[in-house]
Amino acid sequence: MRDVSLWRYLLGLEETVIEGVELDWEERVLVVAVRPAARRRGRCGQCRAPAAGYDAGRGRRRWRALDCATIRVYLEANAPRVRCQAHGVVVAHVPWARHRARSTHAFEDQVAWLVTKTSLSTVAELMRVAWRTVNGILARVWEETAARVDLLEGLSRIGIDEVSWRRYQRYLLAVVDHDTGHLVWVGKGNTTATAQSFFDALGPDRCAQITHISADAAPYIAKATAKNCPDAIRVADPFHVVKWANDALGEVRLEIWRETRRIARANSRGRGRPPADADQEFPANQRLKILTRSRYALWKNPENLTEHQQARLDWIAKTDPRLWRAYQLKEGLRAVLRLPLNQAGAALDAWCRSARRCRIPQFVDLARMVADQRGPILAAIEHDLSNAISESVNTRIRLRNRIAFGIKDPDALISLLMLTLSGHAPTLPGRT
Repeated sequence: MRDVSLWRYLLGLEETVIEGVELDWEERVLVVAVRPAARRRGRCGQCRAPAAGYDAGRGRRRWRALDCATIRVYLEANAPRVRCQAHGVVVAHVPWARHRARSTHAFEDQVAWLVTKTSLSTVAELMRVAWRTVNGILARVWEETAARVDLLEGLSRIGIDEVSWRRYQRYLLAVVDHDTGHLVWVGKGNTTATAQSFFDALGPDRCAQITHISADAAPYIAKATAKNCPDAIRVADPFHVVKWANDALGEVRLEIWRETRRIARANSRGRGRPPADADQEFPANQRLKILTRSRYALWKNPENLTEHQQARLDWIAKTDPRLWRAYQLKEGLRAVLRLPLNQAGAALDAWCRSARRCRIPQFVDLARMVADQRGPILAAIEHDLSNAISESVNTRIRLRNRIAFGIKDPDALISLLMLTLSGHAPTLPGRT
């Protein structure tokens, strides 16, 4: 095998002419002088259409290639500019790298694959590049993948949910396909404009093909879906409905706990060990301890309670009617969501009437919210649809964000999430 053919095979180059190979001992790098094959010269770097030459650009340029053992490898070639009728003056296309990239296809594909498997800092150290370079690679690889596949084609049942990716209320809006379980779109923010941008990308024709939309009760999602998909069935996620009840129950427990703490402090003996002949512990202190430890007993499903948690519930039933009533309302709502459709409507109306008369402000507000969402809640029961897939994807989004550890650019994070969760993950170079 000739040396030129061997180097072309080792570097994974196609439609490229190798002019020479030189080892720089001072910088400990291998520099391979190359040029595009004749049929690949004089093309636009963006659309790759033939274009007239403009000038020689800024001279010779280097592109980082995959390392050869412990030696860094660079491809070096001229970077002339051409005048494209569609894109104006741009750098000419080279077959070994993407447009505006300073690394080869193989190098960027390997970096993108590694980031989907491990942390950003590990990839940066292993590949000997900066974090910002990795962010740019992720954006270019996903841009190329998105141009090749249309994730929004054929959507009919979708789930929309928001997920926090960074502190200070920074959110992403994620859209998943219920039929495939894949992530199909991610946008920055949790506003009506963000939701509208998804439907703009979908287009009016494909919006008309949407039959079911599952989401929580966020007003901005409801507004965007009603505007763009008026005929779609909007489904309220049962998980979020039960979560509303758990949140209301938690507020009631916390309110009672604070009242009990005030009573316990008012009757406190002060600091120090009590005398041997002192009376037993004040009842408010005992109640405070049990309320503190009853949080998970009130939240868990009855069939999953431990013996100690069941004992705490029995104590609450005997000693605290208001908290016990709140717990019964929470369990009642959960039971309604498990009923068949022909029974769920009447049971949900009865639950709302009972919650309105309970004189517990938190559940009075909850009854109002449930009544407003009556249609979507019954639609979820009828079509057996929930946001479970969206919540699963949200969990994986948080996991990927945590594993990547170092991505502060939302665009780079979105590219990483799409490469990881859209079903179109990058492959290692030279493998299929």
